[in-house]
Amino acid sequence: MKYILSIAALCLGGHAALANDLPKPLRDTDYLWDGAPDPELVRLGRDLFFDPILSGNRNISCGTCHDPAMGTGDGVALSIGEGGVGFGPDRHVQDGVVGRVPRNAQPLYNVGARSYGAFFHDGRLEVDAWGGYPNRLRNPAGQDLPEGINSALAAQAMFPVLSAIEMAGQPGENAVADAVSDNAPKLAWDILARRLAETPDYAARFVDTFVEIEAPGDIHFMHAGEAIAAFQTVAFRSDNSPFDARLAGVPLPAKAEAGIQLFFGKAGCGSCHNGPLLTDHAFHAIGMPQIGPGKGHGNDSSYSTHTGFPHRVEDLGRYAVTGDEQDRYRFRTPSLRNVALTGPWGHDGAFLELENMVRHHLNAPRSLASYVPSPLLKLDVVINEMRGRTGPGFAPLDAMQRSRFDLRDGWAHLSAPLRADIAKAIEIEPVDLSEAEISQLMAFLNALTDPAAIDQQFLIPDRVPSGLPPQPSAMQIE
Repeated sequence: MKYILSIAALCLGGHAALANDLPKPLRDTDYLWDGAPDPELVRLGRDLFFDPILSGNRNISCGTCHDPAMGTGDGVALSIGEGGVGFGPDRHVQDGVVGRVPRNAQPLYNVGARSYGAFFHDGRLEVDAWGGYPNRLRNPAGQDLPEGINSALAAQAMFPVLSAIEMAGQPGENAVADAVSDNAPKLAWDILARRLAETPDYAARFVDTFVEIEAPGDIHFMHAGEAIAAFQTVAFRSDNSPFDARLAGVPLPAKAEAGIQLFFGKAGCGSCHNGPLLTDHAFHAIGMPQIGPGKGHGNDSSYSTHTGFPHRVEDLGRYAVTGDEQDRYRFRTPSLRNVALTGPWGHDGAFLELENMVRHHLNAPRSLASYVPSPLLKLDVVINEMRGRTGPGFAPLDAMQRSRFDLRDGWAHLSAPLRADIAKAIEIEPVDLSEAEISQLMAFLNALTDPAAIDQQFLIPDRVPSGLPPQPSAMQIE
């Protein structure tokens, strides 16, 4: 039976003393490698993170959509992935794309914490408590995920390279994309591993860093995943905010102190945003407006019927992983660390202002009903697959096709039945806060910002072993 999260019932005892609600400060032991992986492994991971060599067409890196100067995101609701040029809000299409990335680029702060047992907005990669999956990790590749991976974070790094729209590219463009199109993840990973083995600087560094790698041919992509995880653990650790000082006993400024009282009390935020990372790592349906193309879930065929495109616009979130009806439209609770830096907010970046995201939580049904989408990044050229005798090919959409294609970005929200379905799943109740109280809550959220996280552009290397321009970069070859 559907249950409702009562703000009063879930504020950790209603009027419990704040001191009893606050978590313990983060410690080194809360992180993988106890917060101190081998520095050479970290440096290797840094170069891999910003090197386009891991993309099918060698034109996009992990850092392209997870820019350390932009809150470890890219500052836009839904990214332009493979096929784009430029960075952040200035990114645009070069030769053509098949669409936009359907979910917001997630922040990476503190992802090296041991408490992260699930990744992606729907948790489709997660620690498998029951067993039966390689490395006890339930994952999209199933048994194709190689044995020997030492953390869920390292495994997570192996999956964006398998996304055609994010990093792999389209079939016919490169061997990685062809393997992805053929649902052969092991082959795609092997191709990328060979690229690294054939790059002298990378080959030497993998041999020097991993005891089990005696020759370049021993490099497997899971080694790259481990290195990237080590880099993320160190580079994006963020635990020196005013909130961290508060956990150690130093009071916040008066307005933020009032905000923390609201957060863990009357506002009920702490019911889901708890623990030192301010997340319960669980999944909740909060009635987020759906913008963008969706994930192809559900049974609604109205968009397809109207446009002729064989595409479904729903994103059912956790339900697509578990098949449990109660998981419809549930998404993972994000950590609120550095939340003021990580917009746009929501699993699809629906809210461009943090305060509007907060107000949505206070009355989700009303917010959903009144929501007006903002324009998404323009897709200059959209291509569509055209299969012929010689295999797949792609051609730009004509003007009529393009006008129908563009309808998908707002279809789910503008469809009364689909919007009602999202509303029906909402499991948080409204709460009344005054304007003064909302201002106090915002002051506390701003106190979650670690000053060192505001701009970490220094993390981007001047060069990477492939010889390709690191991404993001001030210079972009078009």
